[in-house]
Amino acid sequence: MKKIVIFGAGKIGRSFIGQLFSRGGYEVVFADVDPAIINALNHHRQYTVVIKSEEGDHSLIIKNARGISALQTDAVILELATADIAAVCVGKMALAKVIPVLANALMHREKITPGRALDLIIAENMRDAADLIIGQLKKLLPQNYPLSQRIGLVETSIGKMVPIMPAELQKKDPLLVYAEPYNQLILDKDAFINPIPEIEGLEPKSPMKAWVDRKSFIHNFGHAALVYYGNLKHPHCRYLYELLANRDAYNFTLNCMRSAAMVLLKMYPDVFKADELEDHIADLLKRFANKALGDTVYRVGMDIGRKLGPDDRIIGVLRQAQQQKLDIDVYCRVAAMAFHFNAVDDNGEKFEADRILMKRVEADGLQALLIKICKFDKKADIDILNLINQYYKEFAENSLTY
Repeated sequence: MKKIVIFGAGKIGRSFIGQLFSRGGYEVVFADVDPAIINALNHHRQYTVVIKSEEGDHSLIIKNARGISALQTDAVILELATADIAAVCVGKMALAKVIPVLANALMHREKITPGRALDLIIAENMRDAADLIIGQLKKLLPQNYPLSQRIGLVETSIGKMVPIMPAELQKKDPLLVYAEPYNQLILDKDAFINPIPEIEGLEPKSPMKAWVDRKSFIHNFGHAALVYYGNLKHPHCRYLYELLANRDAYNFTLNCMRSAAMVLLKMYPDVFKADELEDHIADLLKRFANKALGDTVYRVGMDIGRKLGPDDRIIGVLRQAQQQKLDIDVYCRVAAMAFHFNAVDDNGEKFEADRILMKRVEADGLQALLIKICKFDKKADIDILNLINQYYKEFAENSLTY
């Protein structure tokens, strides 16, 4: 049996990457820091993914799965040395801890099977993730190590939506995970060194950068527009499907996604067609409104600072619109709305980083914070800063328009 080693046994790791490869005939080995998940994986050697749709629930039993503590780096290196393929889905902040382990594994792999390449699926929804990893690996590996011939860094576009699990279910079964029916993993066709695995659900694409941007600029930005507008105008709504039942929230989100589609058409005229992007938007709105999934406004909107990063869903598309000489008004509106986001979790608590962020707005002022987290220039971007600040004040006064 072929083997995949996956860094990160979280929701995407289990519901998506592990599920695809297990059903494709691979043994799935998760490396994670959570002992409860690792112990449960090794006890059961399988777990359940519940597909939530309007037609009803459908359970998938994901077999041939086991776990290893990511803290036991020597053991992880040994697993990687004999893996047929690997994946990482730990989040941008934890990626730095994975790369040294990967470097040591590549060296050990070269000793026991000289010349054997390893493809790494980067399931992180990051722009230029491969460049970041290769840059760090070059610092850690010997100068004469043939890096470009030994590792294929395969970027992806992760479109699968996985809601936060209810606490009582998580306590009962730490491996159980809910997910939507969508099951396509778009990945970089040109990045593989070894043959691309023939697994149902893998969708190799080229050029990959276009598809990463499609996910960020339409899917992620559409999500942001929906929850930041919706939480302002309809603060009683807890779920995405509740927001989309309001015609104003639906129309605002649709218009935002269409604006982002115009940016993509300018950037990638040979990759995307207008009617195809319009169909994609319609499909996404239908998926956002999946009542059975129970996706919350809190989950989609939390971690505002990260989502306002210079290359992320709001400022990333704003910058590209600016370069393409397209209107940026709608992106400034959504950025301003984000600073009014007030959704809470099941315990009535705001996301801790967001609570701190709002205090910093009060203490330092919005402009200073925009410069810090969005990387705006105080002089060159003064018009953008003023527009976001203007909308922020208008929304604070409840004069919400779109």
